[in-house]
Amino acid sequence: MRTVRKHVCLAVLAAAALDAPLHAQPAPSPPAPPAAPRAAAPIDLTGQWVAIVNEDWRWRMVTPPKGDYASVPLNDEGRRVADQWTEAQDGGCEAYGAAALLRMPTRLRIRWQGDDRLVVETDAGRQTRTLQFGTPAPAAAPSLQGQSVAKWVTPPRPPGGPGLAGAGGGESRGGGYLEAKTTNLTGGWLRRNGVPYSADATVTEYFARFAAPNGDEWLMVTTIVDDPRYLTQRYITSSHFRREPEGGRWNPRACGGAS
Repeated sequence: MRTVRKHVCLAVLAAAALDAPLHAQPAPSPPAPPAAPRAAAPIDLTGQWVAIVNEDWRWRMVTPPKGDYASVPLNDEGRRVADQWTEAQDGGCEAYGAAALLRMPTRLRIRWQGDDRLVVETDAGRQTRTLQFGTPAPAAAPSLQGQSVAKWVTPPRPPGGPGLAGAGGGESRGGGYLEAKTTNLTGGWLRRNGVPYSADATVTEYFARFAAPNGDEWLMVTTIVDDPRYLTQRYITSSHFRREPEGGRWNPRACGGAS
């Protein structure tokens, strides 16, 4: 009986000894809050940029003639609306909405407003867009620039073995891009000759920055317009801007004949 008691006591003492270090461990620290969008930016989009019109010159630099909607996937209703445009409407602010603003021969000024909002100003049409990170504010009345919700996208490192760029996959690689989705729009024009998009349109944009071999810094914006009312399929364009010194050559020109 004494032997049994001895073994039981030893077992209890051994269990207590093993358990003690576990209880002595400090509580894990709570995870750090995510960095604000400004601090977390994988690329710097701020500064002044000038549009380089290296494609679609006849639709971007001048107002096309009425009925010139080649390459835009309009449905029958979209063509009917486009055919109602007249030259008296040329210069209208409908051409400067979010779906087509960056196709203009314009300059951009991009700056942070606080830590979670990017502001994009244009001298063509004197427009201002706000790209909001995180939970958007309650929607206001529809407008030319609508409501844009932004997020940073950092592609994952591709999987790979030793010696490959993707070695140790799962971590983020350098670079990334900005995605912005815009809704709550009023109707507008995809071209200055009245080629329409409707208030039902959704505009998705991808902003990417890269350096050229000669050292120039470039901004590329891919724009995707989905419009169930006037388009038969997505309308996709790609616009290019080159960084330039701030302050110079900024030439604000209001749309709609305003001064």
